[in-house]
Amino acid sequence: MSSENKVFAFLEKYLMGPMGKVASYRFVRAVMAAGMASIPFTIVGSLFLVLNVLPLTMTFLEGIWDNSFYRISDLYMVANKATMGILALYFNLVIGYEYTKLYAEEEGLNLNPLNGALLSMFAFFMTLPQLVIDGGKISVVQQIDDSTTIISGWEVADSGLSRLGTTGIFAAILVAVIAVQIYRLCVKRNWVIKMPEAVPEGVSRSFTALIPAFIVAFVILFINGILVAIGTDLFKVVAVPFSFVTNIASSWFGLMVIYFLIHALWIVGIHGANIITAFITPIILANMEANMNGANIPFAGEFGNSFVIMGGSGATLGLVLFLAFLANSKQLKILGRASLAPGIFNINEPIIFGLPIVYNPYLAIPFFLAPMASATVAYWAIKLQIISPIIAQVPWPTPIGIGAFIGTGGDFLAVIVSILCGVIAFLIYLPFIKLYDNKLVEQEKGGESVL
Repeated sequence: MSSENKVFAFLEKYLMGPMGKVASYRFVRAVMAAGMASIPFTIVGSLFLVLNVLPLTMTFLEGIWDNSFYRISDLYMVANKATMGILALYFNLVIGYEYTKLYAEEEGLNLNPLNGALLSMFAFFMTLPQLVIDGGKISVVQQIDDSTTIISGWEVADSGLSRLGTTGIFAAILVAVIAVQIYRLCVKRNWVIKMPEAVPEGVSRSFTALIPAFIVAFVILFINGILVAIGTDLFKVVAVPFSFVTNIASSWFGLMVIYFLIHALWIVGIHGANIITAFITPIILANMEANMNGANIPFAGEFGNSFVIMGGSGATLGLVLFLAFLANSKQLKILGRASLAPGIFNINEPIIFGLPIVYNPYLAIPFFLAPMASATVAYWAIKLQIISPIIAQVPWPTPIGIGAFIGTGGDFLAVIVSILCGVIAFLIYLPFIKLYDNKLVEQEKGGESVL
């Protein structure tokens, strides 16, 4: 057992400590809040898209759809454009609000979260128009051809203004951070206009944001001007490092690293999914929109809950079924039956902390291996175009098979792959849980403690 303890100690020192510190950063918490806040809207918008693409996979529906839904598709697809089409704006506003709120609460500053959100949006919209130096003069770009439509600097795509979509998420995050930091600096240095107490709060708040708004404008315009002078802009600059990160994260190797980190954190008692999700949410949403436009990227949308971690982190659905119906240990059988309903909906905290899996040398190895194996199967099934890529966001508690079916736009083969992934994960757990079950049976008969 000493070797296992050394492993846990290593994870605590070199993973739990640094990642726990990163998770405590206000910026990371604000990004996490933005990702969570966007979920209801991306689900709603995605479901309208699924309605629109069902006949592509279920061809027998074409005639029915042509005479019904497709007659009003331009109407209901507005819901998709108002969600996925402006997702960067959702991130920008929520980060501006939450980031400001965190500083107000934790530093005791008189910051108004609504001001932070509006200043962030103000800064973001100043970066959207595309500018160029032409004949010694800065002008907005005008370009209309077969591949690009830019009118008065605003690039237009099928979903609306292209930079408001997922391609703009990283720029939206960056300018929100800049705007909030300027607002914080102004309040901290008392560079604000103070109104008498008799003035209504709404009026007072608007004047409090006046000087920060001027400074935000000057800073963003200065940044824009410098970048235009060297032939680029904020979106193009941000795209370079983040496109590299996106490509790495979307590779098979990157996928293995992501799921290893999630489960390594869980093993030492930290909610790994919450921490890592803060970093990968912009990537998987951008990948999902790319899939909507014809790409074939495996790591998109709810790839994890649809194919990898059925039953919750660690892909424990099969494990729960074993505990409920096949375990010999009385305590495991009771725990399994109590955890069955939550497990079907991808909630497995009762198993992680009740079995437990946390700090459990008997189950640590399959807890790592099962999701990495299921992720590998699903990754290559999509990469090799055996099944369709994910084009729609589904609620993360969606049960096994159903999430894969909806997420891929109605691909029946995706259901089979999802179930196959669940079976593979269970087979990885089987020898380990049987050993653990036998040990607990001995303990229940009066033997030594297992852990």
